[in-house]
Amino acid sequence: MEYSQVHQTPKYDCLLFDLDDTLYPLSAGLATSVLKNIQDYMIEKLLIEESKIDDLCNLLYKNYGTTMAGLRAIGYDFDYDEYHSFVHGRLPYENLKPDPVLRSLLLRLPMRKVIFTNADKIHAVKVLRKLGLEGIFEGIICFETLNPTHRSSASDDEDDIEFVGSTTHELPLPRSNEIFDIIRHFSQTSSHFSQTSSNAGSSGLPKTPIVCKPLESAIERALTIANIDPHRTLFFEDSVRNIQSGKRLGLQTVLVGKSQRVKGADYALESIHNLREAIPELWDELANYSGVSVMETSVISFA
Repeated sequence: MEYSQVHQTPKYDCLLFDLDDTLYPLSAGLATSVLKNIQDYMIEKLLIEESKIDDLCNLLYKNYGTTMAGLRAIGYDFDYDEYHSFVHGRLPYENLKPDPVLRSLLLRLPMRKVIFTNADKIHAVKVLRKLGLEGIFEGIICFETLNPTHRSSASDDEDDIEFVGSTTHELPLPRSNEIFDIIRHFSQTSSHFSQTSSNAGSSGLPKTPIVCKPLESAIERALTIANIDPHRTLFFEDSVRNIQSGKRLGLQTVLVGKSQRVKGADYALESIHNLREAIPELWDELANYSGVSVMETSVISFA
């Protein structure tokens, strides 16, 4: 008697990855440098009193998802490219080394692979190159993807990138003659609001023009731009807030950098290198991809 092999539809057809502190460990030290550079920018470029920096950064990050989004919300007007150049231009990229183990793991998996980061395109491409992960990802969803602005110059790093720059219209920058005093605002309330600016109106906070994680609207827009089905996608993130937002939208979620799951996380990986041990079904399903070849790709940018 002959038996024919039946191939089922794979459970996952896309792996959606955050970038920083997800594809490389927090111990690389970039996050510490990013915070220092943000604080320096606030003091040097926005002329904010140094004594207010720590409280201001904490409140903006807690309530708007990123310090940058919070700064725009409370009335500071600045050039986005200049901000990113200042914050990311002085990072210790030399701390990132090629990761052949991760490259091999990802190349073994035939699903679509997409980067989704709040960072700018130049930083994202540089990190992938430092890690030796060029050609692995179909595309990059980044700051410019969700916040399209007029570009005055092009970067050599953008060659053959897709998703970055998927739209070309200019995003107007709202101007304000008065800075909202968020520190004073919260000094008059009993607790710090921490559900990000999607609820800014109900908390008495001004809204931000910047679209970024953990806003559900940002994740929804990213999924639409990249044509991703959330119900057949694994979302890898180091941020609990981002994981929980993704879970509410139907994504299967993987918290990276932690050994224990939290609310909203379907899986937890202490390191991205533990991918195979923690989620063996990805490899168990390889037979369902019969006829699908795994190859390196040109990085596409959705912006």
